[in-house]
Amino acid sequence: MLSDERNRRLTEVGPGTEMGALLRRYWQPVAAVAELDDAPTKAVRLLGEDLVLYKDLSGTYGLLERHCPHRSADLSYGMVEACGLRCNYHGWMFDATGACLEQPFEDVDAPHIRFRDQIRIRAYRVEAKAGLLWAYLGPEPAPLVPNWEPFCWDNGFVQIVFATVPCNWFQCQENSIDPVHFEWMHDNWGARLKGRNDTAPRHLKLAFDEFDYGITYRRVREDSDEASPLWTVGRVCLWPNALFTGNHFEWRVPIDDTKTLSVGWFFTRVPKDREPYVQNSIPHWYGPVTDAKGDWLTGGVMNQDFAAWVGQGAIADRAQEHLARSDRGVVMIRNRFFEDLETIAKGGDPKAIVRDEKINNSLPLPIVGKKQFVEGFTREQLMSASVFDNVSPTRFVFQQGQPTAVKRAYEEAMGLKMDDDYALSDALSGINRTVRPDGSPLN
Repeated sequence: MLSDERNRRLTEVGPGTEMGALLRRYWQPVAAVAELDDAPTKAVRLLGEDLVLYKDLSGTYGLLERHCPHRSADLSYGMVEACGLRCNYHGWMFDATGACLEQPFEDVDAPHIRFRDQIRIRAYRVEAKAGLLWAYLGPEPAPLVPNWEPFCWDNGFVQIVFATVPCNWFQCQENSIDPVHFEWMHDNWGARLKGRNDTAPRHLKLAFDEFDYGITYRRVREDSDEASPLWTVGRVCLWPNALFTGNHFEWRVPIDDTKTLSVGWFFTRVPKDREPYVQNSIPHWYGPVTDAKGDWLTGGVMNQDFAAWVGQGAIADRAQEHLARSDRGVVMIRNRFFEDLETIAKGGDPKAIVRDEKINNSLPLPIVGKKQFVEGFTREQLMSASVFDNVSPTRFVFQQGQPTAVKRAYEEAMGLKMDDDYALSDALSGINRTVRPDGSPLN
């Protein structure tokens, strides 16, 4: 358990807080590149700050405080110009550094005063990578945006999925180092939700190992042994606020103390007979977390996680918990964060900061099935459920609400005829089904 004071140190993220200062030293994914292609401004709340993200007409990205310093108009309704964002209320314009470039009336009425030179607003760095827009709110010099190895893979279909989860970021991230919950939440409870009484193989052995970019968790279950990649390679609690499981990332981005933006980046290698495949634009979508009645959705793997996280309260009360041996990884990340808080207080870099451009060319991670992701799959391999740890690539299982347009783009990339030929594709993946995933009958 943790005292209230130590719990606050881990969970409070606003300006002036210890954890807020730590997380501001990392680049955070805040939007999809394609979002600003569709609409050039977007209101963003990040680490307790209200901001506006924009892309001007020259293609430059900016992230500014959301309210104009003139009379507090909302700049998310502003107009992008050739080199900045203009307030729609009185026309004051700002560039990506926060400098005020124009004040139309003042510039005409009293140009000699140059009042605009006295005005600046908070501005933060933005970079595009892997279809995402990343924001940096910390001190200079800024580190590099990590270029993780899967970002460099070819011949894959990528989709980006967002959801707003109404709870604190840290209970979301603790899930990233909790392997036993897979057995109970996703396997056993997941089976009950579908009306089955299946019992998942039990966990027999766990190990947690720190490395440069996070902590790996390794496990042996009743259906495996120490030769399994789940033990020899494991999966990654990626520092400071993400999970990496082999071909997808999940970031838990703090909106503020009681809300988290879930950001998922999913890569699926297309069959070899579909190569070379080039994805010209990475699709993105926002998934719902509740149904029309306000009940938590539980049909996707991540939806089940959301329900568990929110069930702990807006901010988990860790003074009431009773940790057990399966929680060794949870204890490790808490202790490591406390160490990092001390490190930055002394002026040092926390864990997993990347500054070497050569190393950042392609940052390696422990990857289950790496050879196949790099070299590609035959259609038979791709349709084998064992390749994906019993997850079929014929449908998106992680989060509910996938738009039809994204589903169709995925089918086209993979060469699947999912509506016309579900029986064939599911037979290849070892699934026996009498209805399609949307509930409609096959015949």
